[in-house]
Amino acid sequence: MIKVLAMILAGGHGTRLSVLTQKRAKPAVPFAGKYRIIDFTLSNCVNSGIYDVGILTQYPPRSLNDHIRRGQPWDLDRRLGGVTLLQPYLGRREADWYRGTADAIYQNLDFINHYHPDVVLVLSGDHVYKMNYMALIGYHQEKQADLTISAIEVPLDEAHRFGILVTDEDRRVIRFQEKPTVPESNLASMGIYVFTTEVLLHRLEEDAHRRGSKHDFGRDILPHMVRQGDRVYAYPFSSYWVDVGTIQAFWEAHMDLLQDTPSLNLYDRSWVIHTRSEERPPVKVHREAVINNSLLSDGCIIEGTVEFSVLSPGVYVGSGATVRYSIVMTDAVIEEGATVDQAILDKNVVIGRQAYIGYGEDRSPNETDPALRSGITVVGKNTVLPPGIRVGRNCVIAADLPESTFQTDHIPSGRTIPPQ
Repeated sequence: MIKVLAMILAGGHGTRLSVLTQKRAKPAVPFAGKYRIIDFTLSNCVNSGIYDVGILTQYPPRSLNDHIRRGQPWDLDRRLGGVTLLQPYLGRREADWYRGTADAIYQNLDFINHYHPDVVLVLSGDHVYKMNYMALIGYHQEKQADLTISAIEVPLDEAHRFGILVTDEDRRVIRFQEKPTVPESNLASMGIYVFTTEVLLHRLEEDAHRRGSKHDFGRDILPHMVRQGDRVYAYPFSSYWVDVGTIQAFWEAHMDLLQDTPSLNLYDRSWVIHTRSEERPPVKVHREAVINNSLLSDGCIIEGTVEFSVLSPGVYVGSGATVRYSIVMTDAVIEEGATVDQAILDKNVVIGRQAYIGYGEDRSPNETDPALRSGITVVGKNTVLPPGIRVGRNCVIAADLPESTFQTDHIPSGRTIPPQ
């Protein structure tokens, strides 16, 4: 029986998720109402029969630590093995903060050596997908590989955003390009790697002392292994997978869940996505409420209209209020008569009476994040928007802003309201 250790990289800042990562690491961002993004990777591990898991954290880890704790929801609270949270520390090496993805693993070699695994499964904690990792590991063994990279075909015009693999007829990788300007193929790395342990330890030690290295798997370790003639193979994956690393991708992934036959099936009892759930009462739908094509979590109270939206636990939608094409996170309040149109509201946001979020047809790109241009407005955690305010499209409003911050009744499209 092959011994597997999973190492989940969960320390990313996630700056492209704007104010959603102002107060938390990207893997801790809520997703699909009741989950966190990291729940998908953790659930894949336990559903694949992998119970030795290290989670490498760095950027504000408190929210992630509170969510994982001892790993009980994933059956990872074990006397032997289970889940371990690994944060940077000042040790025998002259380093504390992780300098890159490879350095994060390198600084935890003692943890790896403690388990003596045959293979190390390196995963990202910020992707949404379902995968049986044992099938990937079986492929790695069959190919007698030093490294196997899970790969998926992407549209050629998007390939520049990924690490790109060029393979021969046996799927052996002959070139690796990290985010190339002119991609040679559309076969993209998913950030899922299986290393034979001995090879991983050797290549990490070598990289740690290489001048000019960024100590990153995609930029340094993978292309170096290919150039050195290591047995590097691509594992083809064709099911649903998305890197929800931008506001647009995050919003689109939620809208995907609302399709009649969603690509990601959250209701498959043979592959449960586990999470830490709060005890909340059932959803309450008032007589005048209208709900269409939406996901509602426990504790929601709906008096108004909800269409094509995803609501986390405890959301309140008041009488006469409308929420459409939006993502509303835990305990947010949309007061009477307010409208929320194509927006993402973080936890504990309050939208005052008769306010309008996503107002008008002007879709000017955001002034600080030009990639935000499709009409989505984002409001950070704990912010309170006053009654009657009109907030345009492609706006970004920071977390923790009290009602008194807003001295105008109109925020034009494309504006950013920064932290105080």
